[in-house]
Amino acid sequence: MTQDQQEHTDILIIGAGPAGAVAAGLLRKQGRQVLILEREQFPRFSIGESLLPQSMEYIEAAGMLRAVVEAGFQYKNGAAFTCGDRHTEFDFRDKYSQGWGTTYQVQRARFDDVLVKEAVRMGAEVRFRHEVLAVDVAGERPSVQVRGADGRTYGVTANFLLDASGFGRVLPRLLGLEYPSGFPTRGAIFTHVQDNVPAGAGFDRQKILVTVHPEHCDVWYWTIPFSDGRCSQGVVARTEFLAQYTGSDTERLQAIVSEAPGLRALLGNAVWDTPARSITGYSANVKSLWGKGYALLGNAGEFLDPVFSSGVTIAFKSASLAATCLQRQAAGEAVDWESDYAQPLKAGVDTFRVFVESWYAGGFQKVIFHENANPEIRRMISSILAGYAWDTGNPYVAESKRRLAVLEELCSA
Repeated sequence: MTQDQQEHTDILIIGAGPAGAVAAGLLRKQGRQVLILEREQFPRFSIGESLLPQSMEYIEAAGMLRAVVEAGFQYKNGAAFTCGDRHTEFDFRDKYSQGWGTTYQVQRARFDDVLVKEAVRMGAEVRFRHEVLAVDVAGERPSVQVRGADGRTYGVTANFLLDASGFGRVLPRLLGLEYPSGFPTRGAIFTHVQDNVPAGAGFDRQKILVTVHPEHCDVWYWTIPFSDGRCSQGVVARTEFLAQYTGSDTERLQAIVSEAPGLRALLGNAVWDTPARSITGYSANVKSLWGKGYALLGNAGEFLDPVFSSGVTIAFKSASLAATCLQRQAAGEAVDWESDYAQPLKAGVDTFRVFVESWYAGGFQKVIFHENANPEIRRMISSILAGYAWDTGNPYVAESKRRLAVLEELCSA
């Protein structure tokens, strides 16, 4: 393609990850023309591997459920939390909100590949190794400049543009939409290991394990078992804490894991066969989740923190809301993207935010480890941990900040 070649599509999606693929599936079910531009070649590594049950609703709505079920990922029904000799578990099937109570723990390289192949099966066009270099939203329709896999550049105009570029954050970067997150700068070090956990070790492979550092309540580890005897192992902490550890990322991660006796024992026979990676400053925010002719999906718009595995669920929710707005718009209805898209999306994100902030302050940890918990309140908390942060029938969603503060006080007493 030459520099001056110009194409047109109905809906242009930047990024073929979960938000982009599910948005494409939903839009194809409406009969829309969809073009996805993806900078990388799939399959490719990514974290965010422990899904929440709420996400299954959107996979099903996009027509991709059968492919996900048949892929053979690790079944997941809850979350386990450990700190020293304290341990608690949440079974997501025992929750306050209606809806799915089970989901999967997935190697994202394969999971994302399954979803995007489903989008292609449904009629979306996907171009891998095509990078968006510039964007113009001032004209009648949004347009982008793209560099293709062969190095040549071309232009695409669209009736509407969805940015599902994740941590690439293409539109926020190119349009100056980035806004500082309110969270302290944290980082994560992570890898995949052959875990070799013995069968009688009390490790429930159907749950994510979240371990709190025995001395620092704001340092925590994830252990996400996969269906092939491997698991994803990571640690999250402030960057100044992580900076104390020297050596390779694998050596740093092993050193921090060794400080949690239970986790050290659990991984005693693990084979650390994959070099660890690190990421810092991932929490992000934007001035607006939409603009003339475009909207931001998932991590491209906002990313809180990995602690409750909310990222993919938020991505799917944003895809669903955007697809509904586009359907209404195509039918001739007036759509207010602030009240019909941004505000509903932010409502659930803000619920997660309350619990994330409380987690790092230590208050929510007192709540989940409390020995005499009210069963009905636990079911309400279980719903939020399962991803149902938009269910305003749940008092801990409708009044999350006030009710959680009261609960923290009671548990502290």
